[in-house]
Amino acid sequence: MSHPLVLATRNPGKLAELTRALAPLGPLGLQLLTEADFPAAPSPSETGSSYRENAALKAREWARRTGITALADDSGLEVAALGGAPGIDSAVYAGPGASDADNNRKLLDAMAGMADRRATFRCCLALAGPDGSVRYFEGSCEGIIADQPSGGWGFGYDPLFSVPGQGVTLAGLAPEAKDAVSHRGQALALLRKWLETILSRGGGTG
Repeated sequence: MSHPLVLATRNPGKLAELTRALAPLGPLGLQLLTEADFPAAPSPSETGSSYRENAALKAREWARRTGITALADDSGLEVAALGGAPGIDSAVYAGPGASDADNNRKLLDAMAGMADRRATFRCCLALAGPDGSVRYFEGSCEGIIADQPSGGWGFGYDPLFSVPGQGVTLAGLAPEAKDAVSHRGQALALLRKWLETILSRGGGTG
């Protein structure tokens, strides 16, 4: 039996990570769909005041529109010296339509001369069924904001986020290596374990 799941994101980097983590569940019947399979459906606005609220808002809306269980992500970078900013505004830190480079540049400017470089990446995944029910899977990753970007992998703030013990930024890690330590990788590991248990028992994704 096929169990469809909509990956509700248009961020190519996030989509790649979600697909990489969940595709191995295909033999158990998991069928991954994307927003590209529903081109007429507009993306809901992220008006929540927390990662959970934003993730649930997106997942519920996509589950409602498609009648299929939907998975949405909301994540952000919290810098200690900036009082937790940019937080839920991470994607638009440098303004609406800002590029990753714009956001990284603004962050480096805001931290110029600061000795405290501690930061935390947080991720919340929301899995919403067509009935409106939601399950949450969360992960976090502690790190240090580098003085300049480095690494050719990743997206977002990955070129600035240095993980202790790795010797490189997240953008310096190959995809599978990043998955093993990142905030989204941790959340996805919890989700994958839950789905594997449910699907192996003959249950669905809702």
